[in-house]
Amino acid sequence: MANKIRCSHILVKNATIANEVMEKIKNGEDFSKLAAEYSTDGSRRRGGDLGFFGRGIMVKQFEQAAFSLNKGEISGPVKTQFGYHIIKRLE
Repeated sequence: MANKIRCSHILVKNATIANEVMEKIKNGEDFSKLAAEYSTDGSRRRGGDLGFFGRGIMVKQFEQAAFSLNKGEISGPVKTQFGYHIIKRLE
């Protein structure tokens, strides 16, 4: 699975909400619970888990941020055409 990674994300509509969620993460709140509460896409039911994916699957900005993270790291807000993602690399 070397060319595939597993990530979770929280997708929100705007930077204001993304920054609010980032503060909660920095204060130690659970990423999965925040995803279930705030995320606007279907992954919210899985705590934001997107499963494994390789390069060329996700939009460019998301992919670049996700593949630059080390296991356990969380990105700052990443803007795409879908909104703002906060990405956590799981594996």
